[in-house]
Amino acid sequence: MPWRALARRFPVLAIGDFRLLLGDRLLAMSSVGFSLVGVSFAVLNATGSPADLSYVLAAQIAPTLAFALVGGVLADRFPPQAVLVAANLAIVAGEGGFGILVLTTHPPLWAMIALEALTGTGTAMFYPASQALLPRVVPAALLQEASSISRMGMNGGQMAGAAAGGLVVAGVGSGWALVLSGACVAGTVPLLTRITARAGSGVPGQRPGMVRELREGWTEFRSHTWLWATVIQYCLVMMAWNGAFNVLGPVVARQHLGGPAAWGAITACEGVGLLLGGVVSLRWAPRRPMLLVVGAGGAMAISPLALGLVLPLAVVCVVSLSLGALMEVMMVQWTVAMATRIAPGMLARVASYDALGSMAAMPLGALIAGPAAASIGVSSTQFAAAALMIGVSALTLIPRDIRHDRIDRAAPGTVPGESAPVAKRQRATAEDGANGEGAARLDDRRDRQDLVDEQLLVPGEVRDGCLY
Repeated sequence: MPWRALARRFPVLAIGDFRLLLGDRLLAMSSVGFSLVGVSFAVLNATGSPADLSYVLAAQIAPTLAFALVGGVLADRFPPQAVLVAANLAIVAGEGGFGILVLTTHPPLWAMIALEALTGTGTAMFYPASQALLPRVVPAALLQEASSISRMGMNGGQMAGAAAGGLVVAGVGSGWALVLSGACVAGTVPLLTRITARAGSGVPGQRPGMVRELREGWTEFRSHTWLWATVIQYCLVMMAWNGAFNVLGPVVARQHLGGPAAWGAITACEGVGLLLGGVVSLRWAPRRPMLLVVGAGGAMAISPLALGLVLPLAVVCVVSLSLGALMEVMMVQWTVAMATRIAPGMLARVASYDALGSMAAMPLGALIAGPAAASIGVSSTQFAAAALMIGVSALTLIPRDIRHDRIDRAAPGTVPGESAPVAKRQRATAEDGANGEGAARLDDRRDRQDLVDEQLLVPGEVRDGCLY
């Protein structure tokens, strides 16, 4: 279907920078899909040790502790797309180098750890820059639509990458899956360099020092109970998930479910669920979004329970699909909440604290999982992880701000703190521009500039007095 016809249905697709961002996210997450299967089976084939897999996956996540905050400051100072280019080049070197090493030699453990640490460095800078870029590309009234569509592209890419990765690993080996992972990320660089979204407020040379900017971000972060409470929850939930699912899941697949093809099917089903969740998010949003966020964290325990019980592959795939859909609806709401409740000049720094807190304990989960499985068994370790996830999620419901958080959505496109008439005018303006036919005439140059300044128009989209 042509872009113009799609843009009539989804006005955000009329924005050129958003289309470039969509292509970037599709390729980047295809890389993640290849990596999810390739890394795990490269390590297991090289050493046969779940403990070694723990160390490699911990090395992939550990750089988050050092570089997430730096990435947040950089994305608030400079154009986020430039930070994403640097982050993606690090991932290309890490995953592509790992693949070449597997294809040409028997990789030693230290080399696998070092290359995944490089990949993790890029990933640590990716999240805050990615969070900061979207609100600078689309107007506020189209933010939920943009978030849903962009995440559908990401999830479609991850699903395709995971499914293809399982087949590639089973057919020609994990090394080729990792090379393809690096190639997908390399393809994002030309797209990102064409995005024209501006940097954050101020000129880099006139901004305060990095330590002061980090303090400002921390002050903003801790001022929101809904934010810090859920980040603490997901810190422990993701620690348990990383060990029980990401580390021990491939072990269960290898021993009981059919090997890399089975693991590829499980992760691909998660991708299908994520796509379904994106479709749901285009039309539905909960009135109590924080209850959904907290409940989704508790529901994640179902997946390690299914693996611990060694349920049939078809059942595990259904569980993975269902949780994928739930998690995607949750992530869209989280993205919209962050973008609409946090000041734009603070968003990347606050997102970096979110990333740091949510992933801080994931390396510990990976490090514990292998030795714990060797000591008490794989299934017992997964049951313990599920219990922790449920317990922590229940405790997160204690703060009143979580239980009573409520958003009145009086009209489609309304965001917190915005009236329905304002949202309606913003969306109508964007829709007229997207359709091109019967577009609003903007005869006054000052009016056009005001709309650009308010991010209701994108520079370059106004031509001959018309909004396209």
